[in-house]
Amino acid sequence: MHSEHQTVDVGLTQTFPCSYLEDRQEQLLVIKEPLMQSQLFERLLSMGFRRSGSMIYKPRCPQCQACQPIRIPVVRFVPSKRQKRTLAKNHDIEIAVSNQFRDEHYALYERYISARHYDGPMYPPTLAQYQGFVGCDWMQSALLELHLDGKLIGVAVTDLLQNSLSAVYSFFEPDLSQRSLGSFMILQQCKLAASMNKAFLYLGYQIDDNRKMNYKRLYRPYQILTQAGWQNQDTLP
Repeated sequence: MHSEHQTVDVGLTQTFPCSYLEDRQEQLLVIKEPLMQSQLFERLLSMGFRRSGSMIYKPRCPQCQACQPIRIPVVRFVPSKRQKRTLAKNHDIEIAVSNQFRDEHYALYERYISARHYDGPMYPPTLAQYQGFVGCDWMQSALLELHLDGKLIGVAVTDLLQNSLSAVYSFFEPDLSQRSLGSFMILQQCKLAASMNKAFLYLGYQIDDNRKMNYKRLYRPYQILTQAGWQNQDTLP
């Protein structure tokens, strides 16, 4: 594969059971690049790749195109009425941005996975799994922190790139689900991207048939990557 002036090697994994849709097989394109740079990764991100730790991948599944790369053009984003209510409901939350991974981040991650994703491949959580999942030695990441009454209640791991931000993973206090903290953190990432004059916030993959992965179309307008390139999606389907 050629990315502007740099060539990278791409491998294809064996098929394995899909993590998101039952009775389907998953297969990944994987970048074999030991000396990745953030500029190259941003180019790959625009081509539909993502990172998990230091691994860069893109779904290439047999007979399935359910995973749709999705991003928000930040300057055009307008919160919906529901999202404005989410912002108002969480007016008492303090926002901080850190670049240091701390023990309290993992403790929150452990509670979140154990309560919300005990039926998925990330359970049971371990410190090694967490560090391998969100950490990356060639990527500058920010940890957008939510605090309520002095207590950490949410973290959004966000990659900082030249022209965009990329939402890697968010987790929050499971007992506060009524606050819609997942949505609140995406709204805060949009705000952060706008304050940094970034063009896009990448949200990963929209998967319409998975109830835990089909919410990203709510942040409009958005763009979906198709065979014809990134296409604007300004209205509900």
